[in-house]
Amino acid sequence: MSLADELAKLGQLHASGALSDDEFARAKARLLDAPPSPPPPPPAVQAFNALRRNRTDKWLGGVCGGLAIATGVDSWIWRLLFALLAMAGGAGVVLYLLLWIFVPPEA
Repeated sequence: MSLADELAKLGQLHASGALSDDEFARAKARLLDAPPSPPPPPPAVQAFNALRRNRTDKWLGGVCGGLAIATGVDSWIWRLLFALLAMAGGAGVVLYLLLWIFVPPEA
């Protein structure tokens, strides 16, 4: 809820008589003096932070199963992508190993 929305809600409560003049003034001062809340992280950052290796849908380390959960793409597509990248210079193997090392397993 934005600051303007909260101030409007306070105004409505004051106009309806739910808040006295003193309560309205204190609540308004508290709202205006409060530090601004930090903006929520973008969805991509949230998805990356939620990335975990899957313990049930795995062949080697669970990386593709974890990517499937985080992105909503089937795990076989991720496996195919890593296999194609592995055949194209070995990038798939390196990327998979790095993800296996740095992505924590699910709890």
